[in-house]
Amino acid sequence: MQTPDEQAQPQLQVSDDIAATPDALAGSAPLARPTGARADWQVLRSLVPFLKPFSGRIAFALLLVVCGKLANLVVPVVLKKIVDALNVAPTLLVLPVALLLAYGASRVSVTLFTELRQVVFARVMARVSRRVTLQVFRHLHALSLRFHLARRTGGVARDVERGGTAISDLLDWTIYTIIPTALEIIMVAAVLAYAYDWGFVVITGITLVAYVLFTVSITEWRTRYYRAAVEADTKANERAVDSLLNYETVKYFGNEEHEARRYDENLQHLENASVMSRKTLAVLNLGQTAIVALGVSAMMWRAAAGVVAGHMTVGDLVLVNAYLLQLSAPLNMLGMMYREVKQAMTNLERLFGLLDERQDVQDRPGSVALHATQPEVRFERVRFAYDVRRQILRDVDFTIRPGATVAVVGHSGSGKSTLARLLYRFYDVDDGRITITDAHGAAHDVRDYTQQSVRATIAIVPQDTVLFNDTIYYNIEYGRPGATREEVEHAARAAHIHDLIVGLPDGYETEVGERGLKLSGGEKQRVAIARALLKNPAILIFDEATSALDSRSEQAIQGELDRIALGRTTLTIAHRLSTVMGADEILVMDAGRIIERGTHGALIAMQGHYAQMWKLQQQERQRELEAAG
Repeated sequence: MQTPDEQAQPQLQVSDDIAATPDALAGSAPLARPTGARADWQVLRSLVPFLKPFSGRIAFALLLVVCGKLANLVVPVVLKKIVDALNVAPTLLVLPVALLLAYGASRVSVTLFTELRQVVFARVMARVSRRVTLQVFRHLHALSLRFHLARRTGGVARDVERGGTAISDLLDWTIYTIIPTALEIIMVAAVLAYAYDWGFVVITGITLVAYVLFTVSITEWRTRYYRAAVEADTKANERAVDSLLNYETVKYFGNEEHEARRYDENLQHLENASVMSRKTLAVLNLGQTAIVALGVSAMMWRAAAGVVAGHMTVGDLVLVNAYLLQLSAPLNMLGMMYREVKQAMTNLERLFGLLDERQDVQDRPGSVALHATQPEVRFERVRFAYDVRRQILRDVDFTIRPGATVAVVGHSGSGKSTLARLLYRFYDVDDGRITITDAHGAAHDVRDYTQQSVRATIAIVPQDTVLFNDTIYYNIEYGRPGATREEVEHAARAAHIHDLIVGLPDGYETEVGERGLKLSGGEKQRVAIARALLKNPAILIFDEATSALDSRSEQAIQGELDRIALGRTTLTIAHRLSTVMGADEILVMDAGRIIERGTHGALIAMQGHYAQMWKLQQQERQRELEAAG
């Protein structure tokens, strides 16, 4: 028969062929508390604000706990009276009906109060878990792009999942087990001291102290292996998710076994930690059993001696034994209680650690909402670096007049796409400023507006379009959730993708797959264009918007893009110079600086960097036409 601790352990089939020493585990996964991590009391302090709205329910649940334990305390007393009532000469034997009914009623009361407590407290556990995980989810979305470029999706998702479960576990163990057990120990000790003598209390106290000290010390030792298992499990999940998201790349290079080996490295660390956890569990269970057995034996010996001496009845012996049995059940679970609470603390520490991630980009105090129709956008001597060791933008200065189109061209790595990220406030500039005029024509720093309002004013067609694993309709409607069916279809027609969609078996309800992989690059780009059109923004950004299209489709969509850009302040980032010939101004960037600017004709006449790029692209286009012909 398994102990409660064994039942709580994951049923892993592992072998002992790998030595799982603490040193070996230390080399495979971090065992110590990470730098800057929260102590247990800090974790609890972070959880308290989420519990305050439910103080009434919690107080009622605790009242039910007290009622349940009082009912449980009455059961052995009634049992004692029944035994004493039956402990008479056979000729005088009378069935104690009232006591039997009281005994049954007290046992039913224990179950009644326990179930009522669960009903009352269930909403608290579910709602608090929901609110904390929702706050973490919102915080993750509020973090800057800097965090998300460095994160591993699988690990973050795993930490959120475990943390949400840990909240319910912690509250469950606290309200359902730890507090009732402590309360029951106090009540039983009080009854024994009042009805008999302090010897029973002393034996109970010594047993409890020895049990708790042993359990805490061994569990602290075992917790380091749980931490190692958590780290290994998180890293294994990170690698698995990363590998599956890049399924095509794995297949392109035939690296299935390579990915399996990398995944197995973390599974081995997890196996080692799990094996050590199971081995140390045997030590914990053996010690706990020995301590409880000694305590029970001492109590029964003293009670039996009292019966023989004549100052205790058989009913008293039954009562003491019943109390011991009632206490032994939660005591046998103390190791599991402590371990589960420590594990919940560890998981909550990682969850709240996500909340500790600093928001690089925040709304300033007093920031206002941006309302604009045809705004002017100005970059004023903007300097920016993702890493202080490598400057990306150097004194970039230009203006996009209301309703005008400014195109930015240049080689890869020149800083073109960074302009769009800064305008969207995925990052804040290091020096200089970016201004946008509001509906009244007043220019303000984008940092003086709320992030939400700035992003609501802009729509982008990115170079690398990533779609949600949902329907085509959902992905287009995402540009403006709640748009009508007619508006969605109108945007799809403007992006020249409506006919393609209606020709599919499921039409607009066609699932696009993970990251939109069921669609071609050109089809994804058209969905992105339709999504941007549906948003109907005041500022448009085209970041290589036609890069995934063939020449024929590019010409068709480019004409549509030019049409929808009319009247909107537009920033176009392009590699193909043929797509920006009609821009009001073209900026040529190199190494983070604007080295040339002007219209297409003026730049060609300058015979500089832009003219060379134009000449090379025209030669490439000519070769493509000759090859096709």
